[in-house]
Amino acid sequence: MNNQTTSKSLPVFRGELALLVAVAINSFGVVLMLYSGTGISAISSVPYAFSCVFSAVTLGTWTYIFQGLLVLTLMILRKKFVPQYLFSFVVGFVFGELLDVHEMWINVLPTAIGWRVLYFVASYILICIGIALSNRCQMPIVPTDLFPRELSQITSITYPKIKISFDVICLAVTALLTGIGLGHIKGLGIGTVVAAFTMGKGVGIAGDWMDRHIAFTSFLAKKQA
Repeated sequence: MNNQTTSKSLPVFRGELALLVAVAINSFGVVLMLYSGTGISAISSVPYAFSCVFSAVTLGTWTYIFQGLLVLTLMILRKKFVPQYLFSFVVGFVFGELLDVHEMWINVLPTAIGWRVLYFVASYILICIGIALSNRCQMPIVPTDLFPRELSQITSITYPKIKISFDVICLAVTALLTGIGLGHIKGLGIGTVVAAFTMGKGVGIAGDWMDRHIAFTSFLAKKQA
């Protein structure tokens, strides 16, 4: 009862807008982390590896191919067709296109070491906030964010543990693919490792802050109610 009262007293943020913000800042955060030179974020490391090994296809295209496979995997695990997952794939397509857009202009930013450190910190915070927003927007979200959240529900394992495990597996696949395909590991750096082992906690911290200060609603939530 107290939780409901508290929730009603919080300022309301539209889930549709939250989703747009999340997609925008997550796509920018992924490209900014890669540009920092510390390595790409774990959630985009697998499509990045494919874009390096099979360079005729862009990072954005490989991203929504990868996301399509994640959506298919969730449907197999749930043993049923979930219409919301299809919209999630559409959101993933937009996310992939935005990655390509950001890659076209990101090179105008300075590349001194101090700036690169700042880029990593900023990208880490942006991605944590973006994922936390995605998890609360009450809308179908980007499949790379959807997958660990849904897998946590399916397996009853806490989200931070699933998120960290998912990120580490992505890094292992990336290392294997680039190591075999290019003869050396590419795209993974100290930033990638730090993010993979801590971002689950970072998302949790951002999410806890949102839960205390913001209430989310969307047209889907109203329909379900």
